[in-house]
Amino acid sequence: MNPLNPFSKIALAQQEIQHAPILTPLQPQPIQTAYIHQGEGKIPILLLHGFDSSVLEFYRLVPRIKPKTEVWGIDLLGFGFSERHPRICYNPGSILSHLYHSWKTLIGQPLILLGASMGGATAIDFTLAYPEIVQKLILIDSVGYGGGFPLGQFLVPPLDGWAVELWRQRKLQPLNWGLFGVGSSEELEALRCVSLHLEMPGWVEAMISFTRSGGYLHLSDRISELNLPTLILWGDKDEMLGTEDALKFKRNIRNCEFRWISNCGHAPHLEQPQVTAEYILEFLDLNF
Repeated sequence: MNPLNPFSKIALAQQEIQHAPILTPLQPQPIQTAYIHQGEGKIPILLLHGFDSSVLEFYRLVPRIKPKTEVWGIDLLGFGFSERHPRICYNPGSILSHLYHSWKTLIGQPLILLGASMGGATAIDFTLAYPEIVQKLILIDSVGYGGGFPLGQFLVPPLDGWAVELWRQRKLQPLNWGLFGVGSSEELEALRCVSLHLEMPGWVEAMISFTRSGGYLHLSDRISELNLPTLILWGDKDEMLGTEDALKFKRNIRNCEFRWISNCGHAPHLEQPQVTAEYILEFLDLNF
């Protein structure tokens, strides 16, 4: 592999993705589920990616924490490189069911749960449903008070297909600019890592289904119920969710530590992976 290839790290990360058949109540057949598993430790940490992303978005974070702990990452139902089935409704409820059965099949012990962006909302939902499983919670620029799709139910054909195609082009356009020398190699590498799954079979249908569900609009009134040790990391220049939601999380989660990531946008684990890893390891008392 050419070490000068700006996408060599992504290619290496792809090679580390495995698949496992996960049986769920959602359908009779198992769902081939993409995951990563690296490192060793007493208590595993499970990483949950953001909206329309995959475990690849943690390719800069995992190498920095796996020497100190056991790391898992799972592609959420309907996202990433996990299998999509046409008869499944993709919504927070089905994602929760799939995640629980993935945990039961692959991990099967209490863990630390880390969620970024929409993965943060999934992590909160999972923690509230299964508090006996989650020992600590880490939220990175998390959805919970915003970031849902309140108008999703009104997307009808052909508007739903147009909306999803517009989203696809919005993600791919910066990569096309890269062909003309626009953007650094690191920026293009990060963009590619959250775009490689766009050609997965069923991507369009799953995106439409999840968008119509409205997403995690049900969570905001329940966030204050969280009472386990929680670390909140937030980019101080988050252009997607802003910073007001960060302060809401800080105010409403009683047992929390809060850290701003300076000069950072919506994805600290991609933009500032070293600082993000240090805060995580400090929170887990593994920074030695």
